[in-house]
Amino acid sequence: MLTQEQAVEIKVLERQGRSIRQIMRETGLSRNTVRKYLRGAVKVQYGPREARPCKLDPFKPYVLDRIEQARPDWIPATVLLREIQAAGYTGGISQLKAYIRPFKAVRADPVVRFETEPGLQMQADFTTIRRGRDRLLAFVATLGYSRATFVRFTDSERFEDWRDGLIAAFEYFGGVPRQVLFDNTKTVILKRDAYGPELHRWHAGMLEVAHEYGFQLRVCKPYRARTKGKVERFNGYLKRSFLVPLNATLRAAGLKLDVQTANREVLRWLNEVANTRTHATTGVQPCARLSEDQAHFSALPIRATQDAPAISHAMNRAGIAGGILV
Repeated sequence: MLTQEQAVEIKVLERQGRSIRQIMRETGLSRNTVRKYLRGAVKVQYGPREARPCKLDPFKPYVLDRIEQARPDWIPATVLLREIQAAGYTGGISQLKAYIRPFKAVRADPVVRFETEPGLQMQADFTTIRRGRDRLLAFVATLGYSRATFVRFTDSERFEDWRDGLIAAFEYFGGVPRQVLFDNTKTVILKRDAYGPELHRWHAGMLEVAHEYGFQLRVCKPYRARTKGKVERFNGYLKRSFLVPLNATLRAAGLKLDVQTANREVLRWLNEVANTRTHATTGVQPCARLSEDQAHFSALPIRATQDAPAISHAMNRAGIAGGILV
């Protein structure tokens, strides 16, 4: 059986007027093979076609580097797409997903969510990013209707961190929802049903914040943390889409993520990525739905608006309404 290259060579030599003997000498093939091919009695073995070049090819080394930098974590395709688009990639996400799929382990999402009306509820939680002496935590607040989210990084989970996170979230969203839903943390609730069913003993400082800002305290039922499904789901998204790629970049530069760096970078990510993405559940950008939440918010206290944190001034300078780009 001849290869495609040998068959082409025989044809070319024949057209040039070479005899069978001359073709034998130049190709190293036997007389019978040359003769049978010229008579059409020998099959040609075609090799595999060369892969067609695609737009992703120049960026594959970068993508592989990012995957390796992030291990054992995973950088989502949407994040990698933004990064290579900034470097000049003009293709779509489909070929990127197909390329990285073999490197990814599929994980199931066990979180069950429920819907709330505009302005009703904000879910608040702390998620641990790094344990040990050099702790890194994130206060995360997600609006139940719009799914707009605020994040503030800290190195502790004291009452002051909860209080400052809540106030900064209200400033970021431009108002106060009717309820804030928490997990059963001692920083919020000291004893469930202390004075009867659903009459809990709250942390005095948290009661003071709720009274000043005008929201109701709500906690999940015991062993029902999934009630906070919206904020729990965002915690995973925060780690995959923001922290993993940021950590990978810092490690490549020999640096370590700290509270100041995380807080400096997260506002831009919230405004440009998290709150402007099309949400998988609602099918709408959180920033597009935020105005419906805001229409039902209560106003911030006068003292809070006069003594707003530095975060709100930075957002105003950036031309951000209510903390989120519109």
